[in-house]
Amino acid sequence: MRKIVVINTKGGCGKSTVATNLAAYHAFAGFHTTLMDYDPQGSSMRWLSKRDETRPRVNGVSACERSARVTRSWQLRVPMQTERLIVDTPAGLEPQRLMEITRGAHAIVVPVLPSDIDIHAASRCIADLLLVARIDRRDERIAVIANRAKKNTNVYRALTRFLHSLDIAFVTSLRDAQNYINCSDQGIGIHELNDNRAIRDRRDWQPLLDWIESRRPVPQLVAGTAFSGGGNEPYGR
Repeated sequence: MRKIVVINTKGGCGKSTVATNLAAYHAFAGFHTTLMDYDPQGSSMRWLSKRDETRPRVNGVSACERSARVTRSWQLRVPMQTERLIVDTPAGLEPQRLMEITRGAHAIVVPVLPSDIDIHAASRCIADLLLVARIDRRDERIAVIANRAKKNTNVYRALTRFLHSLDIAFVTSLRDAQNYINCSDQGIGIHELNDNRAIRDRRDWQPLLDWIESRRPVPQLVAGTAFSGGGNEPYGR
């Protein structure tokens, strides 16, 4: 199993959009896929609740919910057959929780918006990943993507200069497109959207998908044991 964590401590950068599209793609590609949502807003779980049962199955784990009736490890269990685990993280994540959430991740994706505030927030998040979560830069498990990007603008050029200066993989740019809103409304991913206008967007995703698949798997991907979940319904609801 491979664990892919989508993370940025700043809100509004599109973590749920990236996480749900990764989950939809891997399910569409034939992998047993689980989407774990740590965000109290539950955006990924809402997306999953809209997903039609005829679509390739994505299992859901609502990690933001806590219950006194069961242990935390039980709540975080994923289906035994899971091959791809996509983790959507909340904004404002405390640095001390970074190690818990990224433990065992073979790929960590940091979406960044092209603005000065977002660039500053991303630099702090990456520093915490390296220093607090102790992600070894030499493992090359962290990648940055520019989200809602409008190329040929000064702010986008500033963002690309910043990303290239990090010595962290900068793998792709995703444009600000209506297609993502349409996908969210339908509980699908950009690779499932039957629209010729999505061809360009699918092409933008390919460098990220190739980068993820080229990462070396690491042991002990999740703390809990497996559970037998059902359908596309969010686990714990």
